[in-house]
Amino acid sequence: MRRFREGSGRICLDYIRTLRHRDSPAEVEELADPVALAAWVTQFGPWDRVTATSDVRAVESARTLREAIFRVVDLARTTKGPVHPSDRDRIVINKAAGREVPIPSLDKRGEVQWTAPDPIAAVLATVARDALELVTSPTAARIRRCEGESCHAYFVDLSRPGSRRWCSMDTCGNRAKKRNLRAREMSAY
Repeated sequence: MRRFREGSGRICLDYIRTLRHRDSPAEVEELADPVALAAWVTQFGPWDRVTATSDVRAVESARTLREAIFRVVDLARTTKGPVHPSDRDRIVINKAAGREVPIPSLDKRGEVQWTAPDPIAAVLATVARDALELVTSPTAARIRRCEGESCHAYFVDLSRPGSRRWCSMDTCGNRAKKRNLRAREMSAY
């Protein structure tokens, strides 16, 4: 089983989901410590295992990046045309995007091996680059906010009519349908 939610359609959106139930009483910080950050990078990066850093500042930096990406994605979602983020958010994302990304190479056995001087920074560079590409592309018009009761996760709506309402039918969509069914059953009495 996966520790972190995925399936938003973009790695940058999966990354901002690490603050679950954002702006609700049920808000949960999933990047609580270096071990959690390493676990996220392991799940979403190309390595089977990433060792946690002992530097707590790396977690603070990762959260700062997440929040900058969140604000820029939110701006892109609600703005028609070019996105004009704050200088601070732009600098944070650009700095992360400028770091070295994971580098693939073919070994003697014919298998791909991934390298990076700092695996955590390398995967976060990939996340930042994905955010930059998303908010400057036509796909930004397809960013949606889940209508789940306290979810509010962002996802890319790739449905033909562009009318997807939930981040996942298995979780938020199913809960909403059950709630609506119970409400109809109660009103029938």
